[in-house]
Amino acid sequence: MLDEALVAQVLGAARRGGADFAELFVEDRVNTTLRLHQGELRDARDGNLFGAGVRLLYGTQVVYAYTNDVTASGLLELARQVAQARGDAGVTDAGGVGGLDFTRLDVRPMQVAREHPLHAAKARKLALIRRTHAAAAGVGAVRTVDVHYLDMVQRVLIANSEGLWAEDERLSTRIACTAIAQDGTDRATGSSNPGAGRGLEFFEERPPEEIGAEAARIANAMLGAAYAPAGKYPVVIGNAFGGVIFHEACGHILETTAVEKNASVFAGKIGQRIAHDCVTAVDDGTIPGAWGALGVDDEGMVPQRTTLIERGVLKSYMVDRVGHLKTGEARTGSGRRASYRYAPASRMRSTFIDAGDRTPEELIRSVQHGIYARTMGGGSVTPGTGDYNFAVNEAYMIRGGEVAEPLRGAALVGNGAQDLMNIVGVAGDLQLGQGLCGSVSGSLPTDVGQPHILISEITVGGRA
Repeated sequence: MLDEALVAQVLGAARRGGADFAELFVEDRVNTTLRLHQGELRDARDGNLFGAGVRLLYGTQVVYAYTNDVTASGLLELARQVAQARGDAGVTDAGGVGGLDFTRLDVRPMQVAREHPLHAAKARKLALIRRTHAAAAGVGAVRTVDVHYLDMVQRVLIANSEGLWAEDERLSTRIACTAIAQDGTDRATGSSNPGAGRGLEFFEERPPEEIGAEAARIANAMLGAAYAPAGKYPVVIGNAFGGVIFHEACGHILETTAVEKNASVFAGKIGQRIAHDCVTAVDDGTIPGAWGALGVDDEGMVPQRTTLIERGVLKSYMVDRVGHLKTGEARTGSGRRASYRYAPASRMRSTFIDAGDRTPEELIRSVQHGIYARTMGGGSVTPGTGDYNFAVNEAYMIRGGEVAEPLRGAALVGNGAQDLMNIVGVAGDLQLGQGLCGSVSGSLPTDVGQPHILISEITVGGRA
């Protein structure tokens, strides 16, 4: 993407303020967005984000600046400004100017395409969402259908003053369908939002018709449902996007961005039991074609499969370079950023509760009176504590070990650290769901996931 001599010159100039470490991140990203509402094309956009950022470390202190001027003069001016950002009196020759001998990292891309988004015509993409729309429109009581298509191709270069040179291409495609069923004034919503770090061939495995039909199924199932009861119940939570609770309520407080500030209830607990022994949890950046996969992280480190919790015992955090310096924990290839406009931070990739040895049917049969949260929605979490409140998009009563009537308006209210101890059953049907995760380094594609799990008791918010 850039000439090595220029990159060496930029890094050297950036370190002339005495920094211990300098890093250049360059990004060229192209994306396409299409929206179909009620069968009409309402939005069609292409975007291009191109720029660079320079990060300096003085011990654990971070200085970061960025620019969209990636000419030689623009990058050298950025380096000059970031070198002077601390306002130190005098400039040293630390690092010199140029002279770096880069070692190119052999990167194996984890997101590859047989039908690359950049080479597919708009008509091809539009046809996919028209098929999605047709599969949901008019099904049962469905009256409104909204479909979004997204693809993104991001090419990055990471080079640093240690001589690292790494390049990667990341790509993703997604279709999101929302269906609204209506009977008089009664309305219910269903959604289906699969995606992958792959090309358009992904929609051969997840056909648009399946995406639209799933959104319609949920909307129709919830139409006319009774309101959920409030109280404490055993709850079976469905797989795939059910993992959003672990992601939000536990995952973020296992990132060193929280641990290093002592803003995590899990700080200093490596080697201690923090969950029921049926729980093993993983953050993995190495799943080929996954929404959250990376050839290298945004600090130029090859990702790995990181076991966070093993049979209930805390084994690791998610650790970036600064997190390593502040906590002493080994880096895990978890340094990520939404774009060149952000410095990297420790972030999740594909984070999930791993498969257990039960079946979903066994978990449901073990509950005499409780709730089945088949599909989860959004919610809110208190940073640091893990207190959460999440809506359930599709819920049912469990009576006598069987799934009974549908429920609407259910919410799960709890605390991530406490509920890890209350997970008493884990099925073997692990699946991942796709989302966008927001944190200190912007909004990123991440997988959440789990098999069906059974929580022995949790507060259910409802009206009845």
